[in-house]
Amino acid sequence: MACGVSRLGALILALLALASCGDSSSGEPPSAPAAIGVVLVVHGGFPRYSDQNLWDSAVQMFAYDPNHSVYKMAIWKPENWGMVLGAGSVAKSRAKYPFEYEKLGGVDPFDSIVAKQRADLQNALSAIASERGTTIEVEIASWISAKGDVSSWPYPRFIYQSPNDATVHCNYCGEQEPEGAWQGCDPERYDVDGPFERLASKGATRILMIDLTVGGARFSKSFDVYRMGKKALQDWSRRTGKAATLTWLNDPTDLMERSYPSAPAGWTSTAGPADKDESIDLAAAPNPVVADAALAASNAEAIAAALSPVVADDKTGVLLLNHAITPNNQVFDPKIDDTVALEVAIRAELVKRRPGLNPSLVVGAFMGVKELNPDNGLVELSRAMRGEDLGHAYLYETDRKLPDLPWGYRYWDALQFLIDQGVEHIVVGFPQIVADSVLNLIEVPNQIGKEIGIRSWRSYGGDASAWPKDGTPFAPYWGIWATTGCGTVPCCFHMAGCGAQGGYPPPRQTPADVAMYDADPSLAFELGAWGHLGYDPAKGPPDESSPVQGQYRGTWAMYRAPNNDARLIELLARQVEAALAR
Repeated sequence: MACGVSRLGALILALLALASCGDSSSGEPPSAPAAIGVVLVVHGGFPRYSDQNLWDSAVQMFAYDPNHSVYKMAIWKPENWGMVLGAGSVAKSRAKYPFEYEKLGGVDPFDSIVAKQRADLQNALSAIASERGTTIEVEIASWISAKGDVSSWPYPRFIYQSPNDATVHCNYCGEQEPEGAWQGCDPERYDVDGPFERLASKGATRILMIDLTVGGARFSKSFDVYRMGKKALQDWSRRTGKAATLTWLNDPTDLMERSYPSAPAGWTSTAGPADKDESIDLAAAPNPVVADAALAASNAEAIAAALSPVVADDKTGVLLLNHAITPNNQVFDPKIDDTVALEVAIRAELVKRRPGLNPSLVVGAFMGVKELNPDNGLVELSRAMRGEDLGHAYLYETDRKLPDLPWGYRYWDALQFLIDQGVEHIVVGFPQIVADSVLNLIEVPNQIGKEIGIRSWRSYGGDASAWPKDGTPFAPYWGIWATTGCGTVPCCFHMAGCGAQGGYPPPRQTPADVAMYDADPSLAFELGAWGHLGYDPAKGPPDESSPVQGQYRGTWAMYRAPNNDARLIELLARQVEAALAR
């Protein structure tokens, strides 16, 4: 009997010893690793066009900029809410988007593609979390979230509650619009948690933000989301007494924060050039997302899919088109440097996959900018710059320096370069995105089509799967938002002219002493059969049946974004896992 008791006592002592090893101080079991939140940042927009969605998008984009007139005079000024849709670029969008969305059958596919990317990333990270004995939850944050449900905007209550008057809430539902209030609009839609608050409320003490707003490059819009996310978490912490940290994986050294201008106080690009900022060594602050080989590989494969089966690779050109930055932001925004780094990697990946491609025929380009009109002394939109102002592609910490060639072309010059080299097929890529949207499905094809024609487009026979309305992305002229009256007669938008009705292009309608309006018809280009490049009206009329003069005689194709490429999800998961290990 004594022997039995001795054995039982020994077992109890052993169990007690094991228990004490778990927590020698409190006797409590060890706590599980803290929950992790991941915010996947995308540009966003609205899947369907409506005036409410356009109003929300305008308010959201200007809510990041306290120096902008919409921020100061509209968001929390109920008497001015009805003016938002008539303001400048918003009015242009109101004329442009209905056409574009109709071409797509009413729905931009971007949101549904991104939703699948989020779900796939959640599955990948759940497996990683299980191995680590924790939980990881993924949310989407959109720079713009204008679809009735605004809950993916980084901090909706920032818009809902006036920062200066607690009695004022942004709850507009179109009551001041000529057409009346917006059907189905929720006036309290901004009184909701955003993605950062939701993750923190679910117990995430560490939040990792990974960004694909412009295809992985760091950018001021991504920085907007980062700063607004930090503000959301700071305010949440004050309310709850809890804390959660936020790390941006595309910018792990916080280059943009450290380089942001410190003077004047409250500076944004709207205020003009900054007085003081810190210049950070870009080489010491790389972007690991852009450096990940999978990003270049997924873009290269998407571009390769648009190569011609009948044109030799050495007779093929590739144009990588990109948006630029906001003027004055080059003092802290390395987007163009990141973009060039990605383009170099895409070129290398393309040539590795298709050794017959000539690397000198893979080029990068940007869009047009306002320029000085010597006739009136105004910096304004011009036909030579295609009526555009999205091409401020300035390298970080430079005095408005564009990238060196072959990465710093204007896109029409890049196309002309490729034509001059004798290419017979051109693929246009747009690595600013990783999900199809109205940008690569409608806007860029129209920009390219006006230059080198719509009959040279490889899918000229039509593709109803992408463009349900009529099988093509093309407008009769670009920009489709132009006013159509030229004095007492309709404007002429035909390269061959319109006889007694008038010549082409239409004459300027903006008063000579006023900066050119966005909608001035003199800025519009017909989507002609063979395009404007290489055509001189003084040498004869265009021919619908075949190119004349120096017009392009080859074909071209627009790439489709990587979309559901598994490598993108692996890239995102790999970057998150690496951050967790640090």
